[in-house]
Amino acid sequence: MEWSERSDAAIERYEAGETRGLDQRQLTQLGNAAWAAGLSLLMSGRTDDAAEWLRRAAQRYRDSWDGAPPDSWGRPIAAMKALVLAGDDASEAARWALEAGAAEAESPIGRYAGTLALLVLRDDVGARVLGATLRDRDDFPPDVADALVELAGGDRVDYAIALENILDSFEHRADFLEDVHVADTVLVLQGLAEQRGIAVELEPSPPLP
Repeated sequence: MEWSERSDAAIERYEAGETRGLDQRQLTQLGNAAWAAGLSLLMSGRTDDAAEWLRRAAQRYRDSWDGAPPDSWGRPIAAMKALVLAGDDASEAARWALEAGAAEAESPIGRYAGTLALLVLRDDVGARVLGATLRDRDDFPPDVADALVELAGGDRVDYAIALENILDSFEHRADFLEDVHVADTVLVLQGLAEQRGIAVELEPSPPLP
């Protein structure tokens, strides 16, 4: 399926979903559909349209938080990612994650949300400390932990190594949210790296625009 067809299909799912009663689960599904539309449009080179749908995804994820099950950290993570990819200020979503207790979470996904939030808010010291707790775990991707820590520390060389390993994992994985084969984590990290002047040049790859 072409990227334009994928974006059209995702927008159709979103519009159909809006006609139903919206509880937290259905709001998350709308967020996922908007996310898929945004990434597909990004891959098509339609950056302005992509940004619009990514912002919509972030809002739907935020809307879905009320009534969500405990430790639903994927929602603030997705909201922050969507706003970074849209080129927007993700500070509000970052503060939401931290106020919800992400930095004190026991789960690795919660600490990931906290680390990402601290990076968005430019608290690199805090992000490096919290990100280091994700290292050497068997329940969190080691290359993502390394990239977070090295990004927070401003180490361009080690960040580049970790980022290339993450991209390689995206190139070989089969499971993607909404079946949209895009290396979103790589793109988000690069967006944060650009703010710090340490973004790296990557070789062309199918899951990248």
